[in-house]
Amino acid sequence: MDFLIQLFTDPLAFWNSHTLLIAQVGINSILASSMFVVLYSGQLSLAAPGFMAIGAYTSVLMELYWHTPLALNIAVGVLLAGGAGVLIGLPVLRLRGVFLAIATIGFIEALRLGVILNLPITGEGLGLKNPHADPLGGINLVLVSVVVTIFLVWRLTKGRLGSAWAAIRQDELAALSQGIHVARYKMIAFILSAVLAGFAGGLEAHLNFFVDPGDSEYGVTRAIQILTFAILGGSGYVLGPVVGALFLTSLPYIFQQAHDYIGVVSGAFLIAVIVFRPQGIVGRGGLALFRPRWWPRRQVRAPSPG
Repeated sequence: MDFLIQLFTDPLAFWNSHTLLIAQVGINSILASSMFVVLYSGQLSLAAPGFMAIGAYTSVLMELYWHTPLALNIAVGVLLAGGAGVLIGLPVLRLRGVFLAIATIGFIEALRLGVILNLPITGEGLGLKNPHADPLGGINLVLVSVVVTIFLVWRLTKGRLGSAWAAIRQDELAALSQGIHVARYKMIAFILSAVLAGFAGGLEAHLNFFVDPGDSEYGVTRAIQILTFAILGGSGYVLGPVVGALFLTSLPYIFQQAHDYIGVVSGAFLIAVIVFRPQGIVGRGGLALFRPRWWPRRQVRAPSPG
């Protein structure tokens, strides 16, 4: 609990000693927002790590070979991620639910195992060095990006686009009968999610001196982690996935005194949260601590006549 004690008693020292953690929370918050967009439109896509890898490798390669400015590197990475979103979305968005999830897993594994680990320019399996990274200087850019991302996504959900996504999520056939172009709106959500993930990838690469092509960075493990951010935080609200990212990223530090058993403690804590708050941390409704949903309800009897 020293982590939380320092946070509330000495915020300045906390900032200085956990700068990289705060930056990682910001990156994960943007990734969680990219997952929120597709979930809000009724799609279960796990393609975010693939788009993230496109943004990260594009940004670092442009810096290494062309020495272009960081803003341009990230912008090009975002554009390529959005373009890849179009190419991937066209064939797979006719799928729904778990079938879409499996198809997008195929995309990220094909990209990582078939392209990144085989091309000499991406370092193959050895990864890519990034000597121009700026871990401490990049945190301000990350924090500003988080605020702008949350605001933009919130504004989108409050407009016509958000209403169409919500209608598609609730009942796709009913939305179609109301004149909503379902395929177009789903594609917009998929591309926007790809753009946000590519942006997060470019930012994260700027924080690290080494781009690791491992599964925990751009593979299935990272995809499940991003999905967990959204589900645990509450996928029905813009701030839900962000809170989930904050919570899960900080969890190893909160329970660091568990040492070798930190995985057990963290796992038990996650199970407790999802059992007693199935709607997510930010979801509506109070704590189901004393009466979870699965607990038998009291039978209400109608008053007897006379």
